[in-house]
Amino acid sequence: MFVKKGDKVKIITGKDKNKEGVVLAAFPKKDKVIVEGVNIMKKHQKPNQAAPQGGILEVEAPIHVSNVMVIDGTGVAGRVGYKEVDGKKVRVSKKTGEVLDK
Repeated sequence: MFVKKGDKVKIITGKDKNKEGVVLAAFPKKDKVIVEGVNIMKKHQKPNQAAPQGGILEVEAPIHVSNVMVIDGTGVAGRVGYKEVDGKKVRVSKKTGEVLDK
């Protein structure tokens, strides 16, 4: 999967189109990612030890990885390619050619 935890991404389709956020979690087997502040859903929480009050929480739901584009260091969203640098396979922005892996 071309997206990793900690990447800054731009949403390219859906109700949150053009929003940007950081990937909080990636699920490669399901091809989904959770992006900070995007795809907010309301979850009804029963009272328990951790939250004695209960109530309605707002949580980020997973979004399909095809609906996001990685933003490189220059702030440009683009597709991701792969290149070998110093014997290591690294992710590269197709638009700017900048290496995404630190």
